[in-house]
Amino acid sequence: MKQAKHLAFCWLAIGVLIGTTACTSTASAARGPVPASNTSSVMPGENTVGNTAAELRRLMDAQQLTELRTTYNGTYGASLLFHAESLNYYVALFHDKEFWRVIRTESADNAEQVYRTFVDQTAQLSQVYIDTIRLQAGKAYTDRMVQMNEKRLQGLQQELEAQRQQGAQVSAALQQNKQEAVTLSSDLRNSNSQLDALQQRIKTLQAQQGDPSLALPATQPVAPEPTPAPAPTKP
Repeated sequence: MKQAKHLAFCWLAIGVLIGTTACTSTASAARGPVPASNTSSVMPGENTVGNTAAELRRLMDAQQLTELRTTYNGTYGASLLFHAESLNYYVALFHDKEFWRVIRTESADNAEQVYRTFVDQTAQLSQVYIDTIRLQAGKAYTDRMVQMNEKRLQGLQQELEAQRQQGAQVSAALQQNKQEAVTLSSDLRNSNSQLDALQQRIKTLQAQQGDPSLALPATQPVAPEPTPAPAPTKP
């Protein structure tokens, strides 16, 4: 047993450590005893073939284990299970429900210590998973912002182009109005000159009409009509 304990903790010492911090969330704890199965008891080391993980899987399939603690960090987890018939504890480190490492011990304190170590490792191992989720979310958010701002930029460019076209139209209209104003101003001056001339003529005629000493035109005397000569008499 001491040798097994030594080997287990040697593996823990060289385990993969990723990240520095992680958010630990306990998914379930002490879910209660697992109902007994009609399957015959599978005693550890009795007619078993394979490693400790296979032994744990057989006991789970036979529903002979009680789950005491389970902690999930992302897709990584650690479980502490108890086999009442043999008084053995099984501590499992798993990823996506696939066992990575399983340690069997008869000591409750040792099982708790290994469980806490596995929990710490799930926190460290899941940091990459957590960071990946955050980075993917950040990238997706950034992509949405890029698309939104591209549409906004396109809209602003179209609006600016429309404003430029409107400005050009307004400028052309102002230039045309300015030219028309110059022409109208010249026409107005001509009309004013014509009006002044007409008004001056009217004043002149009115002055002549109101002058009492207006001289009449000279008349020639009428000559008398000649007397017709008498007709000659016949002999």
